Amino acid sequence: MADPAADVTGLLKAWTGGDEAALAALTEQVYAELHRIAHRHMRAERKPDTLQTTALVNEAYLRLTNAAAVDWRDRAQFFAVAAQMMRRILVDAARARDADKRGAGVVHVMLDEAALVPETPDPTLLALDDALTAFAQVAPRQAKVVELRYFGGLGEDEVAALLEVSPRTVRRDWDLAKAWLLRELRGEI
Repeated sequence: MADPAADVTGLLKAWTGGDEAALAALTEQVYAELHRIAHRHMRAERKPDTLQTTALVNEAYLRLTNAAAVDWRDRAQFFAVAAQMMRRILVDAARARDADKRGAGVVHVMLDEAALVPETPDPTLLALDDALTAFAQVAPRQAKVVELRYFGGLGEDEVAALLEVSPRTVRRDWDLAKAWLLRELRGEI
């Protein structure tokens, strides 16, 4: 049985090399995973009826396929970029929808593994995005760990491989990032 990660990596490299048939095969390989990531993002949205999961996947996929300048290395990088695009699409939609409500009080966000699939809609996407953007100025690698784990749904080992660090470094970065972001969101920094 073939390794799905190797299949995706091979298809990404073939597509980057100009093989349009590889793009069709890649679509079949990654669509379900992209849909799962999008579904998790949509569950965190306060008003999920404004943008459907499939529309989010399609918009992200269109942006991915139009990103010709990307030198695709592997499956983890592809899904990390996809998660980042989904984050940007959702944040842009939330900013447009809630422009008049920004800054209306203290926002509390729980950043742990349980928060990856929230039970109830989470209205704090904009506050988290702002805090994460500020954190990226101070600690870019640690911010990338949050983005890959929280928004990308990647596991510790996948993040470590993508960032070329040890899993222990990813754990330390994750712990530091959670503490910093929670303080930022509570207005203590």
